[in-house]
Amino acid sequence: MARRARKIPHSAFRIPHSSKGIVYLVGAGPGDPKLITVKGLEVLKRADVVVYDHLVSERLLEHVRPRASRIYAGKEKGRHTKSKDAINGLLDRHARAGKTVVRLKGGDPVLFGRAGEEALVLAKHRIPFEIVPGVTSAIAVPAYAGIPVTHRALSSSVAIITGHEDPSKPERSIRWERLATATDTLVMLMGIGRLGPVTEQLVRHGRSKTTPCAVIEWGTLPNQRTVTGTLGTIAKACARAKVSPPAILVVGEVVRLRRWLNWFARKPWFGRRIVVTRPADRARDFADLLESLGAEVIALPAIELGPVNANGLFHRALDRIGQFDWVFFTSPEGIRWFQRMLRPQRLDLRILHGRHIGAIGPKTAASIQEVGIHVDFVPATFSQEGMLGGLSRRRLAGKRALILSAQEGRDVLERGLKHRGMDVVRVPIYRTLVPAALTKQVKQVFAGRVDWVTVTSSSCVEHLAQALASCGLSRRIRTIPFASIGPVTSKTVRSHGGRVAVEARSSTIEGLAEALAAS
Repeated sequence: MARRARKIPHSAFRIPHSSKGIVYLVGAGPGDPKLITVKGLEVLKRADVVVYDHLVSERLLEHVRPRASRIYAGKEKGRHTKSKDAINGLLDRHARAGKTVVRLKGGDPVLFGRAGEEALVLAKHRIPFEIVPGVTSAIAVPAYAGIPVTHRALSSSVAIITGHEDPSKPERSIRWERLATATDTLVMLMGIGRLGPVTEQLVRHGRSKTTPCAVIEWGTLPNQRTVTGTLGTIAKACARAKVSPPAILVVGEVVRLRRWLNWFARKPWFGRRIVVTRPADRARDFADLLESLGAEVIALPAIELGPVNANGLFHRALDRIGQFDWVFFTSPEGIRWFQRMLRPQRLDLRILHGRHIGAIGPKTAASIQEVGIHVDFVPATFSQEGMLGGLSRRRLAGKRALILSAQEGRDVLERGLKHRGMDVVRVPIYRTLVPAALTKQVKQVFAGRVDWVTVTSSSCVEHLAQALASCGLSRRIRTIPFASIGPVTSKTVRSHGGRVAVEARSSTIEGLAEALAAS
């Protein structure tokens, strides 16, 4: 008779309750912020605490929640901000407090990233953890330099070593006599300071002096630089070029492929440094567009948006909303702030039903239409002057208009519509502010080379000029090559003595990018 299977209680499948949090050991990738994995980005977005290393991109930290704690634990040459024990203590303490902790490391966390050591400490203390692999610089950086580490015709094997071990020490663990000729391709990380001794060891143990080599500095980033040579010449070539960390060495015949496969450095704006002055929450799309063309984007938010001081103008306008024939929006931000001000009243954009809607440009119109509201008018030229010109054939006399705009916004549309015989009410629904950190950031940004400074409104220019003046750099504005979104912004640049190097034909972010590309 068959034995009856023992029934397993449902409780056996329950995860035991624990007050402990969890630690994610996450690989941030080699430098390009878009090379983080999907899972890595997901856990970063929900972290309560992020402990990050020196080579982690600032763009990645933009995904961290505003209320989350950011703790820098980077190690630079001659400067270690936190010891290994201190870092382990941080992970342990925050996890025991029930928090979700992300330990964010450059490249892959377990390839010379010491995540294995941190994981052992967490396991010893019974702290839940997960390892989220990352894109390793050992493969990604050569790929960005046009060097695949394997190739069917040239390389069927690859070895990855650390350069932090002194190759001349007697107790070395790297067996140079075996390694030198063991694989077709050799990749060395973190060893630019020992480049000479390493290449000597490889030659001494059988690798030919004529073997092609490449050293890649700041790989996958717009300031990436590659120095090529052979095992016999690469150390001197890097010394002449003053190559500094972070850099990796690639040894092998695959280096020859760079001549044909060097795709990244051939991007149209590779190596260009472009400053973006848009508000921080509005800059990402533009920055992504510039970076896709190879530019190094420097974020310098010159504007913050904030609520207007409480007044009865908005509520009076709402009370008589049905009396307006036209409602005009002069920026995409106006749509968002209008919606924000409607929420406490338990209202939404449906209150505009039956009104003619005018939008200053396609982005503004899209923001309205995506919630199902029809836009009646978008001018051919995206400015207040363009709106007035586009309305020239419409009968407006005797009609009522509501303009929803920034508190500091220009009054060109208001004055023009009144001149046409309209009854106009202009209601400020947000205001532009100077970011608190702008002056400090201006000093840092303009201490180095800048190819273009993009400005997308007159407020950007005004705030930038104020910040330069406050840190004693007023004359610097005359040397800045400005890329302006349109004639109105260009006029403001010139009023401060600035030079407009590029002006968009179409006053949109895409138009500005096209103008830069054509310059």
